[in-house]
Amino acid sequence: MKRIIIALIICILAAVPALYASQSTITEAEGHACMGDDKSRKDTELAALSDAKRKAVDYTLTYLESNTEVKNFVLESDMVKAYSNASVRVIEEIEKGWYRDPSSGECFRLKIKAEVLPDEKKIKSAGKEASFDDPASPLNVRVWTDKKEYKNSEKIKVYIRGNKPFYARVVYKDASGKTVQLFPNPYSSDNYFRGGTVYEIPSGEDRFDLEVSPPFGSESITIYAGSSQLGDLDLESVSGIYDIKTRPADIGVKTRGVKIKQKGDEGEKKTPVEFSEASASLVTKK
Repeated sequence: MKRIIIALIICILAAVPALYASQSTITEAEGHACMGDDKSRKDTELAALSDAKRKAVDYTLTYLESNTEVKNFVLESDMVKAYSNASVRVIEEIEKGWYRDPSSGECFRLKIKAEVLPDEKKIKSAGKEASFDDPASPLNVRVWTDKKEYKNSEKIKVYIRGNKPFYARVVYKDASGKTVQLFPNPYSSDNYFRGGTVYEIPSGEDRFDLEVSPPFGSESITIYAGSSQLGDLDLESVSGIYDIKTRPADIGVKTRGVKIKQKGDEGEKKTPVEFSEASASLVTKK
């Protein structure tokens, strides 16, 4: 059972604000295109990719409209506009290949796992209209520390909170660029958190302290959160935490390899996964 911090600690949010949290949705989509007389094989492959990205956005909009209960009309409008102008990043090419269609000739099929990133300005505008702590809004997580500056041998406390239930990974990057996974760790493997609750890391169950030591400088803590289990990293257990062996540049991508579940009677369509990432910065000194 994770240690839950009493509600009074929420006041720290005002004293030590987290950086802006990015929100996105991860889904699978399939695109098709045929050569015809005006397309080369390369043009056809690009057209299939464009079709898959468009469908990823369509799936996301349909999911948000049916699974969020935004009561504020302005907020709802901004959210729809944000995702209507979304960009799409391909996380993984799941399947691809050429096939012959009896009526259309040579065609190309591509299935991708994609991250749909809403227009950031529209998301911020929507945030001004209503609290993103509302569990009816898309997943939004925050991370912060009890202070912004720490001296040698002081202990760091990390706090995380989401507006709805989520699975999380918390990563610490020190001044040398080394990354470790604070949570989940060898002693606390349950990475499911309730929404609207503040959690402390390290908690009473964790067998490590975040004690400041050299090297000193600018450091950061990042939380990756999803409505489904996150992708795996290459980890090594060390002193109650995990050293991350995955390249730092690949941590975000690997984490976004979320498990997308098929929904009830939707046939081949799978439920998109809500995803949120947030960071907090701090400075360590002698």
